[in-house]
Amino acid sequence: MDKMAVRGGHQLNGVTAASGAKNSALPLLFATLLADGEHVFHNVPDLVDVKSACALLESLGCETCYKDHTLRVFVKPARVAEASYDIVRKMRASILCLGPLLARYMEAKVSLPGGCAIGTRPIDLHLEGMKAMGAEISVDAGYVLAKTVKLQGAKILFEAPTVGGTENVMMAATLADGETLIENAAKEPEIVDLANYLNKMGAKVEGAGTSIIRIRGVNKLKAAEHTVIPDRIEAGTLLIAGAITGGEVTVTRSAPADLEALIVKMRESGFKITTSGDSVTVHRTRGWRGVDITTAPHPAFATDLQAQFMALMTQAEGTSVITETVFENRFMHVQELVRLNADITPKTRVAVVRGTPGKLMGAPVMATDLRASACLVLAGLVAEGETVVNRIYHLDRGYENMEAKLMALGAQVERVK
Repeated sequence: MDKMAVRGGHQLNGVTAASGAKNSALPLLFATLLADGEHVFHNVPDLVDVKSACALLESLGCETCYKDHTLRVFVKPARVAEASYDIVRKMRASILCLGPLLARYMEAKVSLPGGCAIGTRPIDLHLEGMKAMGAEISVDAGYVLAKTVKLQGAKILFEAPTVGGTENVMMAATLADGETLIENAAKEPEIVDLANYLNKMGAKVEGAGTSIIRIRGVNKLKAAEHTVIPDRIEAGTLLIAGAITGGEVTVTRSAPADLEALIVKMRESGFKITTSGDSVTVHRTRGWRGVDITTAPHPAFATDLQAQFMALMTQAEGTSVITETVFENRFMHVQELVRLNADITPKTRVAVVRGTPGKLMGAPVMATDLRASACLVLAGLVAEGETVVNRIYHLDRGYENMEAKLMALGAQVERVK
């Protein structure tokens, strides 16, 4: 099992580029199940989760070909509309094949998902959406069993914004009879990217990026070509890497508008941040101060950047209060930061961080999930001595070649087998 050895004390400077968005690429790949033919995606990150998605598509009879960040998916009618446990357990996003399979084949058998242990993340809202469209849903032996004569357009009101639920229902509704209205829909940029691709396929989706999405069902969709949007979470992580080391880092091939909540808080903390076109730069700063953040659905502060921002706040002057409202178990990185000599008090969904600039000490730590692994690497960049991050396979699920990008900026990072 790979580890990441990080030697602290090296300022990061230079230019790096964000990869394609994992959280956009995955629903796009499952959208291919809606239409036979050759689907072509550019700017696809080379990640474990993408490989898992391809394995699932191949189990359904598709062929995939990945080269130089272009992924081709050759879709043929599925041999059986079933996503098995052996594949789905590796990645929660696999549940996103439910909507396309049900819409296309009028039935689906999908294993209940696995993934990171950051919270329960129930799929109830996904299933309620399918039921509202006329599907019969049951759960048996760890599988969701869904069937319908034909999905029907419906008005669906989510009790809380759900990214996966919005994506699943949106994909299913493209082939339903009539019009589907999703209210209290998720507004993330990845939702917009999926809607754009569905429309390229011939779907009729309006309102993506707002709280109300309208989908008028069509009889058939066709394969298309698309470029995946930049990964805003990776871009934000790299920006924080430059900031925490007091360096100057520019992240290109990014979407600064999608990072607005992070940029606002970093500026409030005392950092100078500039943007230009598709790039964002954090400038050298000394003596930044603690600020409070509260995570919430987009466009608020992203839960996927909470752990990384906490690492940054350990080096701030003063106290910051970090409130997590999205996932109930997303402070597992706190105890690992404390092992590095951070002064943090967790209180259920609130963590009080008392900044101790320059006081982190290297130690062995354990990554518990994808974003926690990034947080610990960032902390290691400024800890005295060596920090060894175990279970780094979590990092590989969502960050493409992270150690190479950090090393190119001046970090001393090494992957240890």
